[in-house]
Amino acid sequence: MKVVKFGGSSLATGEQFEKVINIIKDDSERKVIVTSAPGKRYHGDTKVTDLLIEYANEVIENEDHTNIIKEIISRYHEISDYFKLDDSVIKLLKDKLVNLAKINFPDNEHLMAAFKAHGEFLNAILLNEVLNASGIKSIFVDPKKAGIIVHGQPNDADISPDTYRNLNNMHIPEDSRMVFPGFFGYSQDGSIFTFSRGGSDITGAMLSRGLHADLYENFTDVDAIYVANNHVVKHPQAIKKMSYREMRELSYAGFSVFQDEAIIPAVKGQVPVNVKNTNNPSAEGTLIVPEQFLFNPSNEITGIACSKRFSALYIHRYLLNKEVGFTLKLLELFYKYNISYEHMPSGIDDLTVIFDRTKLDKTTISNLCRDVKKVLEPDYLEWIDDYAIIMVVGESIAHNVNTIGKIIDSLTNNNIAIHMINQGASRISIMLGVQESDADEAVRQIYNKFFN
Repeated sequence: MKVVKFGGSSLATGEQFEKVINIIKDDSERKVIVTSAPGKRYHGDTKVTDLLIEYANEVIENEDHTNIIKEIISRYHEISDYFKLDDSVIKLLKDKLVNLAKINFPDNEHLMAAFKAHGEFLNAILLNEVLNASGIKSIFVDPKKAGIIVHGQPNDADISPDTYRNLNNMHIPEDSRMVFPGFFGYSQDGSIFTFSRGGSDITGAMLSRGLHADLYENFTDVDAIYVANNHVVKHPQAIKKMSYREMRELSYAGFSVFQDEAIIPAVKGQVPVNVKNTNNPSAEGTLIVPEQFLFNPSNEITGIACSKRFSALYIHRYLLNKEVGFTLKLLELFYKYNISYEHMPSGIDDLTVIFDRTKLDKTTISNLCRDVKKVLEPDYLEWIDDYAIIMVVGESIAHNVNTIGKIIDSLTNNNIAIHMINQGASRISIMLGVQESDADEAVRQIYNKFFN
């Protein structure tokens, strides 16, 4: 049995819906379908999720929301008309959309979560209607009925262990498909909580684990996952097979196919993930598998990812390595300002702390630097915004002693300075810190070293 998730671009128009119907029809093992909200139809278009956020904000501000409801429902109406569905379908969707504004939510966070979730919720209802109208017997499954229980924050939910117990007891009919909306679940008190953005990937992975799927197919708008960003490297090679942990390492550093946490449920369930293209479903795509199934990686490295979202705090103090409690004092300052750090490479007199700067503001940075000077009395302190991290990842790295040397040579021979280098305990990834202005060229040079 396969769980199949379709992204927003795959479910944006009637024409795309038709491709999805053919993909489902083509393989009887594709039993469980997960929807996203309708995405962009063309460059400059607005995703339905963003329209729903606008709708929510208008309700919060007590503004007239007639026009935004019309705009949202028109997206579903366009698809319904393509398949000549009965008018009762759109009436059902519109009623659910209008009634959202009449619900008394505990606070604006709960309101926002419920509004956002309806992009997937309404699209799942619509896809179910289209499947049945196309002769494919199908059942719409509300996550509440399925027992998808979550906890945490309304707009950043975590999966409860109860979910897997509930899914384990779910019966999948032999003669029909099941359509689940992605992106959300229900708290213990019955409130809608959404996962982080991109949460339909989480739903797909969760259902794959909970329903014991043989394969989780994730359909998007690219033929495969590529060795490097095709906006940086021209025509990079496709990755045919990679391990879960390679995917996690690359996602963390900028691979945009998945958020780095999105496939963890599939990882824990040991379910292989196949990334495929809705617009070219015959392409093999990229298979993401448990490490024990990746017997012979085909290349010395699997992928190169880069993220420019980082900043660094550099601290220099003589005899830093001999001072007991220095790092503890620094961590206490991070706790004071509710800051998490990403990495902390160090030397005998130096320490660099790397942060995700999207989680910081200028005031927090200023206050942190002031307190570090006061509490730790460094000989030199510098906040560095011009910082990028490159991850070179591959299961083969652990078995090739020359890989790290080739990477360093590819950069130093092209006058690209390396500010930090670190190899993780798993030995499948090498992390490099470079100036943001050098990042793209560094990726190109590493790619050329191993693939050209």
